[in-house]
Amino acid sequence: MIKNLMKLAFGGAIFALLPSTPLSAQKTAPTAAPIASSIPDPVDQWLPARMILEVDAADIDRAIFRVKQTIPVDPKKPVILLYPEWLPGKHAPRGAISELTGLIFRTQNGALLKWRRDPVDVYAFHVDAPKGTDVIHAEFQFLTPLRTAEGRRVVTPEMMNIQWEQVSLYPAGYYTRAIKLIPSVTLPAGWTGVAALDGGRQTGNKITYAETDYETFIDSPMFAGKHFKKWDLGNQVTLNIWADEGKYLEAAKPEYIAAHKALVDEAVILFGSKHFDRYEFLLALTEELGGIGLEHHRSSENTRSVKYFSDWDKGGNERGLLPHELVHSWNGKFRRSNVTWTPDYRTPMQDNLLWVYEGQTSFWDHVLGARSGLQSKEMVLGELARSAAFYSVQPGRQWRSVEDTTHDPIFAARKPKPNASWARGEDYYNEGALIWLDTDMTIRQLSGGKKSLDDFARAFFGIKNGDWGTVTYDFDEIVRALNNVQPYDWAGFLDIRLRRPGQPAPLGGIEKGGYRLIFKDMPNIFDKERGTEDGGLDLTHSLGMTINKTGKVTATLWDSLAFQNGIVNDAQIVAVNDVAYSKEKMEDALRLAKDGKRPVRLLVERDKRYRTVEIPYAGGLRYPHLEPVSKEIQPLDRLLMARRR
Repeated sequence: MIKNLMKLAFGGAIFALLPSTPLSAQKTAPTAAPIASSIPDPVDQWLPARMILEVDAADIDRAIFRVKQTIPVDPKKPVILLYPEWLPGKHAPRGAISELTGLIFRTQNGALLKWRRDPVDVYAFHVDAPKGTDVIHAEFQFLTPLRTAEGRRVVTPEMMNIQWEQVSLYPAGYYTRAIKLIPSVTLPAGWTGVAALDGGRQTGNKITYAETDYETFIDSPMFAGKHFKKWDLGNQVTLNIWADEGKYLEAAKPEYIAAHKALVDEAVILFGSKHFDRYEFLLALTEELGGIGLEHHRSSENTRSVKYFSDWDKGGNERGLLPHELVHSWNGKFRRSNVTWTPDYRTPMQDNLLWVYEGQTSFWDHVLGARSGLQSKEMVLGELARSAAFYSVQPGRQWRSVEDTTHDPIFAARKPKPNASWARGEDYYNEGALIWLDTDMTIRQLSGGKKSLDDFARAFFGIKNGDWGTVTYDFDEIVRALNNVQPYDWAGFLDIRLRRPGQPAPLGGIEKGGYRLIFKDMPNIFDKERGTEDGGLDLTHSLGMTINKTGKVTATLWDSLAFQNGIVNDAQIVAVNDVAYSKEKMEDALRLAKDGKRPVRLLVERDKRYRTVEIPYAGGLRYPHLEPVSKEIQPLDRLLMARRR
């Protein structure tokens, strides 16, 4: 025993003196190579000459854009060309560089040049040009997606959407506003194209625009197509609409167009200014072109259902898009945070203040939708009820602030998330809108109804009438502008609601506005229209899940009854109370369970495995609504009233 202990002790002493790695083994440890960038930062100086860009978009059979570009460069510096990466409106590095193909560079006399992609910044191309080279000729193709799995479809047999950042390069080292170019595009025969670019001259199928700067160019995309119609909405605003078939355009009644005109009138009244010399709504009524809603200073890209006009009385929930994108001309384009604005498309954006850029815009799209009559007041109240109810139960608010969700476009890339109610997404849009509603109602209360967020909009966004540049701001300026309207601790107000997690449900604006959130057994008008469109069922406030028309679970509320019973995204509800699933059978089951005496019995399939789940539930069907506290006109009613005389 003692001998063995001595062996162990001796062995332990020897072990302590030996290196941790056997002498026979070696582990080479490299040191990190420094990452040095050779790409110059942008400088606010003019490019010596103008670029020439020619885009051939006539090949709709193969959906290929073919590009030729002449790019002046500084003969004294290395030639580095960039493809746009960080894109305004997308709030993230979304440049579609994987679709850029067949790239070649030549000298003025046609000699082929070698190039290499930067290994760190893969959106940059180093071109081996001879000394003294002052012009580079580039050619490439942009292969647009042919199916949804490849990305958003931008070319169909009837129409297309050309985003110029996808079909152009620019030299490194310059502010994009200091790069001049003359662009042209060749369209299919008989097509009409519209972009918010000046001086368009058409020769055959080719449109050549006047000289512009690269920043304005990228901010002025094109819609084009066979079936086209336009309407003058006044205030230098045009409604340009394309459709999969001409009959969908013929359904546009004068009163429908009048609502769009009222939208423009209400926006100009609200802001008291115009920061564009012209504005082009680009709207596609389509089931084929990929969906989009994207703001620009003098235009916006929009898609809606082909029945936008023909089902007017059933489609009010769709009509919040155009108000949103129009407001962005003031909020997001003319005024933008000082860290969201960047001098080129390589400099990263910092999205912290998107709760102003997108959140307040979402607030104003509700207001202008109602004031113009483009949406009914009931529709707007229904959408507010939906948001308020969701954020009242969203568990992710416990750990993640609204401001933190502004970073989502960068790191989440707008892809679907597992357990999204816990992970959170881009909630700065809708929760941001509720917080700005609270701001408006707080101003009304403090001022005795004499002031509102309208006054902030006019003072903050309505400055410098006619200027369609960009004026930046920071958090402190927002606070100062609010205090100029109505003195208050706005810094604390915004900090608590936007920057701190674990806050109470964002119902302050609704309650101060004279309404309360209640639940009924029938959907509000907004949810009803959405449910009719997709055939799905929203059980967020009962079982805690949403289901599509086939019974597939599309979302589960974290820690809800569904979650507790292991029902997750992509599970299939096969049967309800031992009968094959249908929307009606599920609704019936919840009604029967209202008294809590009969559980909801579900047969659930996931990964080819079946199980029966019995969910004890009482409460019946529950859908959110906003209800006024009395029959009198409430502050929220006043907010949504038309301002036109």
